[in-house]
Amino acid sequence: MTLWKWLALAAGGLAILAVSRRALPRPRAHGFYRTWAWLAIYALFLLNVDSWFVDPFSPRQLLAWTLLVLSLVLIAAGARTLRRAGRPDASRQDESLIGLEKTTRLVTTGIYRFIRHPFYASLLALAWGIFCKQTTWPALVLALLASGFLLVTARLEEGENLRYFGPAYAEYMQRTRRFIPFVF
Repeated sequence: MTLWKWLALAAGGLAILAVSRRALPRPRAHGFYRTWAWLAIYALFLLNVDSWFVDPFSPRQLLAWTLLVLSLVLIAAGARTLRRAGRPDASRQDESLIGLEKTTRLVTTGIYRFIRHPFYASLLALAWGIFCKQTTWPALVLALLASGFLLVTARLEEGENLRYFGPAYAEYMQRTRRFIPFVF
């Protein structure tokens, strides 16, 4: 990596750590692992940014763009549904939650009718879309790290949601998948 990428990694990494400052002291909270997923995805982006538009119509690039667009669709659908149906409220007492995560109602409509974690599915699509831009061993390691951190993040968040929403969330888990509708 070039000097500007190392500087960008340091600056962006510090920004990610600042956003996650409340979750970092809590390794049993989902936000702790989400932070490391964000950092891995950011490092992956910096690693592959130079190949973003190289050979734009190759199958690898078309797959990359498909995953990147899917990432945008998932995050937009999740945020829209969560904002409307989840009734985020600052009164929800959990310092590791940020913004839209402070839902006071269990959301089972919209995209949440099919998957429990559209935000993390979006980040998975983002990571693998960026990986497809330039498939190298370091990029593969970062994509796998991000995926592992996101899986742990989702599992921990499910435990938090079970404690907050109770049996309704357990029943919701039985009828939905984690990241990919009808599959996983």
